[in-house]
Amino acid sequence: MLVVRPIGPQDQDALYQIAVDSGVGFTSLPINRDVLNAKIARSVASFSKAVTQPYDEGYLFVLEDTLTGEVIGTTAVEASVGTRAPLYHYHRQTVVHASPTLEVHNKMEVLTLCNHYTGSAEVCTLFLQEAHRCGTNGRLLSKSRFLFMAQFAQRFGNKVIAEMRGVNDASGNSPFWHWLGTHFFSMEFKQADYLVGLGNKVFIAELMPKYPLYVNLLSPEAQAVISHVHEKTRPALRLLEKEGFQDMGYVDIFDAGPTVESQLNHVSSVKNSAVFHTKIAQTKDNAELFLISNTQLENFRCTIASVSFDDNNKAIITHETAQALQLQDEQLCRLVAVKAYYKTLQRL
Repeated sequence: MLVVRPIGPQDQDALYQIAVDSGVGFTSLPINRDVLNAKIARSVASFSKAVTQPYDEGYLFVLEDTLTGEVIGTTAVEASVGTRAPLYHYHRQTVVHASPTLEVHNKMEVLTLCNHYTGSAEVCTLFLQEAHRCGTNGRLLSKSRFLFMAQFAQRFGNKVIAEMRGVNDASGNSPFWHWLGTHFFSMEFKQADYLVGLGNKVFIAELMPKYPLYVNLLSPEAQAVISHVHEKTRPALRLLEKEGFQDMGYVDIFDAGPTVESQLNHVSSVKNSAVFHTKIAQTKDNAELFLISNTQLENFRCTIASVSFDDNNKAIITHETAQALQLQDEQLCRLVAVKAYYKTLQRL
């Protein structure tokens, strides 16, 4: 059975291999053991921290095959971005240059540097090993974050964002960065991407152009990739769109990939999830697939399993599911339907 759980020190080698496999453009996982180990330590500390309002906590999860013990994916949630270091985006806007005298009225698109998402929660670091990109595995990895956020909403900002990986080629070169870096940074995309992954963002404030960029002055190649995602990121974007995330015109400052957003309480898997008492038994014939988690913090577990309900509205789960989620009879679980994004569950 595949189970999402908090990362631990024992997962250092697995996380490093994921960082290697994820490639250039996956900024949140640089190929640096010290940085990755620090991320694990930060996550462990965040799970154990008493939180009354979100600040700089980061929650890192892994997807484990409980049969083999293999870690096959990872994902994360940031509680409140931009609190320790600025989070930069470009905002796509339209400006008008007009002259009534000459009867000229021109609309032009510009990219304006901003920090508009400060204080928002962020779902990030979603990566699933290619051999396991099948069935409901990607859905489990993506939606599990929302069950965790629904259960512990006080730990997160009211708005949730997701920065989607932008277009780059097989060598890791970004058409957008090629134009931007040539004119302002004098460094390759890989180097800039790596520095951000290490947490070194000072150079952005020092070298980034302070005035709006007129899109029509960019190279055709750079213009063509603005708000477009990497081909391997399209499935992740589709899942978020089904959750209710929208593109509001914000793009990454390096590869121009889109950032999508939603209010936390509007996310489908948050607003349509519900808490139930569990009953460990053989599920009924009318059982359906649900994303199911326990309601624990440091010992959070989430999987996809068949669930049915008894006459008292208890969630019937098998012994195998209960063992994977470390649940006992009558303990609470949180459920959301796998396929029916808008299915309403009768709550406790």
